[in-house]
Amino acid sequence: MDVSEIQPEIKFSGYQGPASVHTRAAHVFGSVIEDKLGSTVSFSFRENIVADGHQAADLLTMVDSGDLSLCYFLTSYLAERVPEIALLDLPFVINDRASAYQLLDGPLGQLLAEKVHENTNYKLLGFWDNSFRHFSNKSHALHTPNDCKGVRIRTLFSEIHAKVFSLMGFDPVALDVKDLLADVQDGTVGVQENPLTNTYNFDIHKHHRYITMSGHFFGVAPLLCHRPSFEQWSEEIQNTVINAASAATQEQRALATAEDDEILANFNLDENEIISLSDADRALLLEAVSPPIEEQRKKFGHETLALLGL
Repeated sequence: MDVSEIQPEIKFSGYQGPASVHTRAAHVFGSVIEDKLGSTVSFSFRENIVADGHQAADLLTMVDSGDLSLCYFLTSYLAERVPEIALLDLPFVINDRASAYQLLDGPLGQLLAEKVHENTNYKLLGFWDNSFRHFSNKSHALHTPNDCKGVRIRTLFSEIHAKVFSLMGFDPVALDVKDLLADVQDGTVGVQENPLTNTYNFDIHKHHRYITMSGHFFGVAPLLCHRPSFEQWSEEIQNTVINAASAATQEQRALATAEDDEILANFNLDENEIISLSDADRALLLEAVSPPIEEQRKKFGHETLALLGL
């Protein structure tokens, strides 16, 4: 068979279940692909590779190698290869979604897309909203660094996250999401931090009474494509993938915005306490974690930090 006659494959995988806003957005992506390209491509979407025994982070390796065409995943896991992307992990910098989207869709997002292209096998197709991250724990409410001292917290595999939580007073330990619930249940970690949707949908709220609405990080999950595959696809397929990514990103952000309010309303207030930080509490936390901001300024320069509004 002539190579030109081989049906291109577009294989997309994620790491969350059907209720996830990421999963629902990925189905939007698939609908556009199937509607516009029909049987000229073979499209598949696997919702949750963790259910197959994988670590969630395996997605990055699988897209990097071309075993998968696309995935979504947190920017924090790319910082080792794309140092500039760690700018999105600076604490208490992004305080509302409108500002976040303006940054991601503007010069900062363009810079990060270029750096991803230069340093990896990925093509960045969009920035998805992984929501604001908040603390939960079993034993006591968290307000200030004094409440954090010596408590073990689960973190992402991110150097800057570990540093931020250490500065707050926590004892950070990195765990894949696959192991999170078990380690919450058996007390391996006393505190975890996640978007509300994960805290609720992973059943962590059944073991952690206290939910502290800290919003210390705004999570960003880029939609990543295996660039060598993308570059081999026809112009029609490339354009359709870009348009599908745009439609999926718009839908994902709308779903994520609505979901925070929906999830917050789902907590049983007899079983969970929702804690809001006072301005004074937030100021103490911000003071504790200020060193990484100045370190990034020295590393990347004032001009780059200005793209983040700093």
